[in-house]
Amino acid sequence: MTAPAPALRTGSAVGRGTLLAAILASGMVFLDSTVVNVALPRLGAELDATVAGLQWTVNGYLLMLAAFVLLGGALGDRFGRRRVFLLGVVWFAVASVLCGLAQDTGWLVAARFLQGAGGALLTPGSLSVLQASFHPDDRGRAIGTWSGLSGVSTALGPLLGGWLIDTLSWRWIFFVNLPLAVGVVLAALRWVPESRDEEVSRTGEGRRFDVAGALLGALALGGVTYALIDAPARGLDSPAVLAAAVLGVVAVVVFVLVERRRGDTAMLPTGLFSSRLFSVLNVFTVVVYAALGGFTFFLAVYLQNVVGWSALLTGLATVPMTVLLLVGSPRAGALSARIGPRLPLTVGPVIAAVGLLLLRRVGPGASYWVDVLPGVALFGAGLTLVVAPLTTSVLGAVSDRFAGVASGFNNAASRAGGLLAVAALPLLVGLSGTGYEQKGALADAYRGALAWCAGLLLAGAVLAAVLIHRPPKQRGGPA
Repeated sequence: MTAPAPALRTGSAVGRGTLLAAILASGMVFLDSTVVNVALPRLGAELDATVAGLQWTVNGYLLMLAAFVLLGGALGDRFGRRRVFLLGVVWFAVASVLCGLAQDTGWLVAARFLQGAGGALLTPGSLSVLQASFHPDDRGRAIGTWSGLSGVSTALGPLLGGWLIDTLSWRWIFFVNLPLAVGVVLAALRWVPESRDEEVSRTGEGRRFDVAGALLGALALGGVTYALIDAPARGLDSPAVLAAAVLGVVAVVVFVLVERRRGDTAMLPTGLFSSRLFSVLNVFTVVVYAALGGFTFFLAVYLQNVVGWSALLTGLATVPMTVLLLVGSPRAGALSARIGPRLPLTVGPVIAAVGLLLLRRVGPGASYWVDVLPGVALFGAGLTLVVAPLTTSVLGAVSDRFAGVASGFNNAASRAGGLLAVAALPLLVGLSGTGYEQKGALADAYRGALAWCAGLLLAGAVLAAVLIHRPPKQRGGPA
């Protein structure tokens, strides 16, 4: 039983205000997801960071988002979606200011962990507020507007961030969140209605309210990530590295046991994996998003420290990829609905891999139009064939009652893929210490990393060709 929806209309002042709050809030999270990579060379030089410090700057944020985003959604269902959404906005803003004030790498990494935790409260809230508040006839339009304008903020983020970095300082990519957060809070307090799942609030038995599962998931990801990041400096046989790896593996085992025992009340009901398609699609997600995360991490540093581009031009480099996703994803989704997901999920990674292989040839003095744009465009075109069909297929692989948790887990899987790639690739290509400041070492590492990422994409293509089929709900079978 759910609280009666206020049935907002997109044409009303309250509806527009609610949309504004959700879009601005999502814009903050997407901005910090896309622009931090562009800032890595500058903040690394100013804070005297090692490669490990840069890795944790990215991964501290991703780790908290991946581990706690499902829990954040459950907290909103129980205690009030607007309340938890506002808590996330304020938390994210305070953490952003702490990031901007950082005086050393340890401070910045700790603040990024806090920022990711705020994002885990904020991210599911921005969408669930729209889902719970708008009239069914306007809900699709509201979510479509939110998705489109949030996508625009993703596309503009690297440009805005690059301009801030070149004009002011890398610190301003975090400080800019403060006025955005003030706008969100004012809009939410004035227009956003409160809603919650009354049955969950009354009985305290929501399916996804699983603190133990979230903590175990964080320990699993954190242990493995620490081991991979610390191994180049300490050695694979270091007691600290071995202990972290063992902790991560044990946490995975205990997580599976706890979730299985909780059944349908678990954060991640293990019964979902009785669907082979759901399992395969999430492995595919980890593989493809690992390639995306590794590519964007290395490209931003390489273009500035080896090719010699400004932060603004580096931010511009990936804009075509985002524009292709915005324009092409609806068409890719429609194509997948007609012919099934196997062909798009097979061809897309192959096209993206070709783009990465082209980008391996980029060197000092490279031309954006001749050397960079073709590879980025191919990578973006390939990714466009993947994103919408993948999301639709994940939802189609499970019954409707598990649509929310299936979507949330797939979102977490994509973040985990990026997190693990950023942790593992520098180890695999031999980049450590301050090697990112040395052109020769970084150039070799960049080419090796893109080869690994292309290999991951091709592995994903094989996985799709062999094991992915049309979900039952797309075939017209039982949900």
